[in-house]
Amino acid sequence: MRLALFDLDNTLLTGDSDYEWGQFLVDRGVLDRDAYEAQNRAYYEQYVAGTLDIHEYLGFALRPLAEHTPAELERWHGEFMRLRILPMITPGARQLIQRHDGDLCAIVTATNTFITAPIAREFGVPHLIATEPETIDGRFTGRVRGTPCFREGKIARVTAWLDGLGHPLQDFEESTFYSDSHNDLPLLERVSRPVAVDPDEALAAEARRRGWAIISVRR
Repeated sequence: MRLALFDLDNTLLTGDSDYEWGQFLVDRGVLDRDAYEAQNRAYYEQYVAGTLDIHEYLGFALRPLAEHTPAELERWHGEFMRLRILPMITPGARQLIQRHDGDLCAIVTATNTFITAPIAREFGVPHLIATEPETIDGRFTGRVRGTPCFREGKIARVTAWLDGLGHPLQDFEESTFYSDSHNDLPLLERVSRPVAVDPDEALAAEARRRGWAIISVRR
C-alpha cells in the first residue's frame, strides 16, 4: 500500500484559500476592508516568512465564522467556491491526484475544515486532515478544537489519523507528501518521498540540497 499526502494552499491551488476567504468576505462587505485586509495581509506575510504564531492567527481567522449563522456561511461558501477556488484549480493539480488512484490519499492543510472540506470534495480526495474549528450547538465558537494542523502539528495529526486506521507510517511501501512551503519541512522529512511543488525559495533551496523532486502543476 502507498500513501499520498497533499498540501492544499499554493500546492493543489494556485493561491491560499484561507487568505482568499477573508478577502472574499471583505469584498462582500461582511468584514471591514481597511482593518481586516491589512491584518490578513500581515499574517500571510508572516506565514511566508515562517514567523506565524498559529494560535494568534487562528483567533483572527476563525472569528468571522462565530459571528454568522451556518446558513449564511454555507451560502457564502458556495459563491466563494465558484468565484475564488475553482479558478485556482489547474488541470495539472487534478492530474497529480489522479496519478495516485488506488493509493491512500489525504489533503493535509493548516486551513480550517469549514473552508477546505468542499475543496477536498471538489478534488475527489476522500480524507481531509485540517485545522478543526470548535462548534457548540451547531455554531462555530471562533476557537480551535485540538491541535492546529500546522508545521509539527501536521505530523501529530497525520500520525493520529493513520493510527486510527491501523496503518502507521512505517507500514507503507512508499509515502509521498507534496508541498510548496518551507513550513511543511517537518512532515516532508518524515515521508519516504518528499516532493516540492512550485516551491517557495526556502523549500526550493532545501529540496535541491537534499535531492528531493521538484515539480510544477501550474498548467
